[in-house]
This record gives sequence, structure tokens and C-alpha cells, in this order.
Amino acid sequence: MHHALRRLNKSALVALFLFVLASVMAFSADFETENLVIRTKAGKKLTFTVELAVAANQRQQGLMNRDKMAADRGMLFDFGETRRVYMWMKNTYLPLDMLFIGPDGRVSLVKTNAMPLSEEIIDSHDPVRFVLELNAGTAQKLGIAAGDMIESRQITASMKKP
Repeated sequence: MHHALRRLNKSALVALFLFVLASVMAFSADFETENLVIRTKAGKKLTFTVELAVAANQRQQGLMNRDKMAADRGMLFDFGETRRVYMWMKNTYLPLDMLFIGPDGRVSLVKTNAMPLSEEIIDSHDPVRFVLELNAGTAQKLGIAAGDMIESRQITASMKKP
């Protein structure tokens, strides 16, 4: 009987492991990338490679569970419509700067140094179509501010849709 219990426990552990692995794989979204340019009011042209979070599962996952991101990288969220947006940092280990962007590509608000793992709501205040997440400190270091323009294929394509 003791031997049968051991075998049952091993089987249960294997089943649990497979269930967790399948859940993680189902939740793990793939992201396309593209180049993105920020044109600051001061005349700087800043180039980043960004992952695109355009589908619901991609937006839900975002940069969660990552512990590093290269300085020239980021993630562009496209919400598919212009509306007030609420973000948070749950399960996000990287401190981030969030740029809230209108449908025309203009930055309306910059939230700097969003605290990792926080469930505090970060509000766009105004209707936006996109949010660009960069490593914390990037906006201040490079002089990125409200009024700057963001150029990318994703933003340009959204402007052409009715």
C-alpha cells in the first residue's frame, strides 16, 4: 500500500507539473517587433525596437514576469480604439516609464518610474489609443515629454483605418 501511495503521489506531481506548464504556455503570448521613432520637441530623433501588444492576450501579458529589457527596447500597446486607459504593474518586475499616446501619435502623458509589482492604477486621464512602455528613467534621461511625436508602422496603420 505504501508503494502504491508513492506511485500515486508521483503521478499527481507529474500531472500538476504538466497542467502548470500547459497553463503557462497558453498564457505566453508571442509578440511581433517593429522599429519606433520618438521625435522630441527639442528636435531629437530617438529609435527603439518595440514588441507589439495588439491582441487581448498580448495586452494582458505585457511585460509581466520579465526581469530585464535592453535600453533600446520597449513595448507598444495598441488598444484598437481611442479611450481612457488604465494600466498597472502587477507581476511586472521591471520599473517602467509609460507614455500615453493619442491616435495621432502625440504623447499626451508620461508616467515615470512606475513601481514594479504595484497594483496601483495608472490612469491616462484623457482618451488615448496607445501606451509605450520603456525602462524607467528613459524619459528623463532622453528628454521625452508630453507633446513629443511617436512614429511607427502600427500607429501609421491605425490612422488609415476608418
